[in-house]
Formats: sequence, C-alpha cells, structure tokens
Amino acid sequence: MQIRPAAALTGALLGMSALFLLPMTAAEATGHPHHHTTTVAHRGASAYAPENTLAAVDAADELGIDWVENDVQRTKDGELVIMHDTTLDRTTNAEEVFPDRAPWKISDFTLDEIEKLDAGSWFSSRFAGETVPTLEEYMDRVSDNHQKLLLELKAPELYPGIERQTLRELRHEGWLDGKHRKRLIVQSFNATSLRTVHGLRPGVTTGYLGTPAVEDLAQYAEFADQINPNYRTIDSGYVAAVHAVCGPHGRPLEVFTWTVNDGPSAVSVAGMGVDGIITNKPDVIRDALDDLD
Repeated sequence: MQIRPAAALTGALLGMSALFLLPMTAAEATGHPHHHTTTVAHRGASAYAPENTLAAVDAADELGIDWVENDVQRTKDGELVIMHDTTLDRTTNAEEVFPDRAPWKISDFTLDEIEKLDAGSWFSSRFAGETVPTLEEYMDRVSDNHQKLLLELKAPELYPGIERQTLRELRHEGWLDGKHRKRLIVQSFNATSLRTVHGLRPGVTTGYLGTPAVEDLAQYAEFADQINPNYRTIDSGYVAAVHAVCGPHGRPLEVFTWTVNDGPSAVSVAGMGVDGIITNKPDVIRDALDDLD
C-alpha cells in the first residue's frame, strides 16, 4: 500500500467540522482542551539561544515551557547527537576547525571531533563554547528540568537502524516506562521510519510530519498518533478531518503544527482546533494563547 507523502488542500475540506467531529476530540482525550493548545519550543527556545543545545533547553525552561523539540542524527562512529542540519557548517565552526572536510556531513565526523566544535558563537558571543549535545546529555537536561520531549528522527534514511538505537537509548534513560512515556513523542517526515518505531515500541506516541491527503489519513493512522503539518498548509476543515480518524491507540489523531512565531498566527491556528503549536518563540505563542482564556 503506497502512502502519498503530501497533497494540496481543496475547497471541499472547508466546513467539514460538523460532519467529522467526534464526541471527544483528540486533545480532550488526553486532557488538553483545544483552548489549552500545547506550546512546544522548537529546537528548544531557539529564538533566544542556539538551536538544539542545552542552552536552548534551559531557555525554554526559564520561560516556563514544558515541551521542547529536537532533532536526532548519528555520527561516523555511531553516536547519537542533537542537530537539525545533516551538515555541521551552519551552526558550528566546523568549517574553521576542519577546513578540508567539506561538506561537513555529520556522518563523516566522530563524536570526539564534533565535541571539539563551538555550537554557540554563530548565534551570539554570549553562547561561545556551547557544544553539540549527545542524545544522552540532552535527555538528562530535559529530565533535570522536568520537561517533555518531541523528538524528531532527522533524515533517518541516512542512518540505517537509528530507530532501534534511539529507542534503546530512550529505554536506558527511563523514557519508555509507563510513567515517562507520556512525556515523549517521536516524530519524523519519513513514514517508513515512523512505522518502524511503532512496530518496535507500539506504546510510544508518534507523529508524522507533513500534510497527507485526507483520503490517506487512515493509512497513517495505522502507525501515527499525530499528523504534524506546516501551519500554512492547513485550515479548520483539514484539522477536523484529522480529528475524525482514530490512531493506533484508539484515540482521535492530534495535530501539532509548525513553525508559528507570532501571536496572530497562533490565535488563528488555535482557532482551527490544533492540539499543539511548535515555535521558536514559545513565550510569545503561550502568551497569545493565554489571552484567549
């Protein structure tokens, strides 16, 4: 069975809410009514600290934000690290430290080499010396802050077996037991990878990054608890259509949308009924949503 990765919305989606809303929405099923839309700090509070660093996790914590999002990739020697790009040059000084190693792919560098890099100065001199964290270091900081994690498997097609490896490390850190599992969502743009995660650990909440066609939602619901689209690709009809489909755990699918960085847009998508908003400016989004109450 083939899954189309995305499809354009059509006018037929508009006004579908009355047809598709169930007695209990996805957010209500998990104890979060739509007017309490979850705010997620994208790559940490990345408007205020260098993305995907421990400083960004702490910045989110200082703002009182419970949920943070990150990106997981793998080094040449098989270690899991936190970085968005598949190359090191944009957010570290890899080009300066290793001038002959272009294009500076993460998979071409060992953890020891990556740990020599400065992952903070590009953002601000205040963060000079900030390092690229390992997944273990990142999880420890999130745990210390009593936060929750939306973990993205970034470009998993480049790293065969990263699903099992990531789950193994999460289990080792205690994030797959019953108590902590509610604090974790694993997401990816890669449907095959997400299906693998669900097959290995059916109890883990999973999210597909993208905007699948409405007619394909039931196929995604076999392995995904969430549909997490770019906010510019959705309307209230699409959100209602997603909520009308139950996921692998028998609850309506949720919608966490990205990347919303201003109050008016946050109010608009919250009005569509989304369950979560992923943002670089979590304080701005939270405050805009609080004003709705």
